[in-house]
Amino acid sequence: MEYKCFYESAIGKIILTSDGENLTGLWFTTSRFSELCEIEKEQFHEELPVFHRTCRWLDAYFKGQNPKIDIPMRLSGSAFCLRVWEILKTIPYGQTITYGDIAKQIAAEQGKAKMSAQAVGYAVGHNPISIIIPCHRVVGAKGNLTGYGGGLDKKIQLLTLENVAMDAFYRPKKGTAL
Repeated sequence: MEYKCFYESAIGKIILTSDGENLTGLWFTTSRFSELCEIEKEQFHEELPVFHRTCRWLDAYFKGQNPKIDIPMRLSGSAFCLRVWEILKTIPYGQTITYGDIAKQIAAEQGKAKMSAQAVGYAVGHNPISIIIPCHRVVGAKGNLTGYGGGLDKKIQLLTLENVAMDAFYRPKKGTAL
């Protein structure tokens, strides 16, 4: 059974999902995964230890701290997606990396000349545990702030919270394709 609970952050409501022991999902309720935010009464279990631990982590994070990730997580995805998500966990708090940089790292690991940054973008976009697995720290080439499942405004707020110098990034105007 999948269990769910909500967390009220300073920048929006977040839903947490669990298999009962591990965190399996974390999204803003305004994300493209918002259909997962519907909770049946029997699914709502905010007393689960993994939810308490995750909420404490989020409390510290939203206070501007860099908490250690000690939350049990279960990730489901292809071997490629799992590798990308592992790389995301290594991006230091307050720093960013490009999709292309991740692609180069994976290509080098696999002994390939190159790897598609778009394939990396697909994996980043399907990260099931946002914020904790910090997909918001991935930016486009030349500093373009590209999409984020919770919305570009949330990505900007998260990077600002981490004291990332935002003047170095291109922010698309409303109504543009980026």
